[in-house]
Amino acid sequence: QVQLVESGGGLVQAGESLRLSCAASGSTFSSSTMGWYRQAPGKRRELVTIIASSGGTNAVDSVKGRFTISRDNAKNTVYLQMDRLKPEDTAVYICYAGIYGRAYWGQGTQVTVSS
Repeated sequence: QVQLVESGGGLVQAGESLRLSCAASGSTFSSSTMGWYRQAPGKRRELVTIIASSGGTNAVDSVKGRFTISRDNAKNTVYLQMDRLKPEDTAVYICYAGIYGRAYWGQGTQVTVSS
C-alpha cells in the first residue's frame, strides 16, 4: 500500500509561483512513475505532468515552459514547481503514483490563482 500526501497549495496572484510537494510512503518510490493531475470545478481530471523512474518527463502543452516536475528518491518526494501561474491553473492538484500496474492517488491540494 502506498500513501501520498500533498502540500504547498494556496492562493496566489497571476504571475506568481508555487511549489507543490508529494511525500510517498513505502520502499518502491524509486521504481514508480509519479505525476500530477488537476481537477477544476465542473471539469474532468486531467494529467498535468509526469516523471518516470528514469527521470524522463512529459507535460501537457498548457504548462510546458511554466511547470517543472522533479523527484528526490532519497526523500520519497516528488515536486511540482509552478511559475507564471495563470487563473486557468486554478484547480485541485492531485499526486499520482504508478507502481507495478497499480495507481495510487493523494487527497489533493487546492491551488487558486487570482487575476
